[in-house]
Amino acid sequence: MKFAKIPMATINRLSIYMRTLQELIEEDVDVISSERLAKQCGVNPAQIRKDLAYFGEFGVRGVGYHVGDLVNQIKEILGLNRTWNLAMVGLGNIGSSLIRHGNFVKHGYIFTAAFDVDPQKVGKKLPNGLIINHVDELEEVVRERDVHIGVMATPAGAAQSVANQLILAGINGILNFAPVQIQVPDCCHVENVDFTIKLDCIAYHLSSGI
Repeated sequence: MKFAKIPMATINRLSIYMRTLQELIEEDVDVISSERLAKQCGVNPAQIRKDLAYFGEFGVRGVGYHVGDLVNQIKEILGLNRTWNLAMVGLGNIGSSLIRHGNFVKHGYIFTAAFDVDPQKVGKKLPNGLIINHVDELEEVVRERDVHIGVMATPAGAAQSVANQLILAGINGILNFAPVQIQVPDCCHVENVDFTIKLDCIAYHLSSGI
């Protein structure tokens, strides 16, 4: 089920709620109040109720939320009741670290392809068993391995070209770690991860005393 006009801040918080709830499952917590969940997520109870209200009715008044049920419901909302195949483009320091990170698999994101242009990297076997393909093979490999999301950790100068290749290969979701904004058609959703922007925000708050 898809919902229109949901604030992105709500989607971000749903992800936080889900991860907190998953931790509670590991602690054998079966039911949790909105107050306790809000405290652990760093929001207020009214915010949780408002975020969930976009998608229906959840929980039992006076009782709270059944943790396992709410995890499954949020997974369905976010499209996480399935696995997503990822392709990594760019096996430098960031790309290599990301593809080794076990947290992706834990949340249902599986790297099924890896690409680079460096002849010293192409053909090498990664710790997860993937062989690094040349980026010239991107379209063929992406289609063959049913890749859903492209993860880019390329130099800035190569980012737009790689994004174009991913889109031509049928990829409509890109996580971009390259330090540049890429242009994509409306059918494609891009999330940019620029660490310097986050640092700028921290610097602002520290400098302004906020």
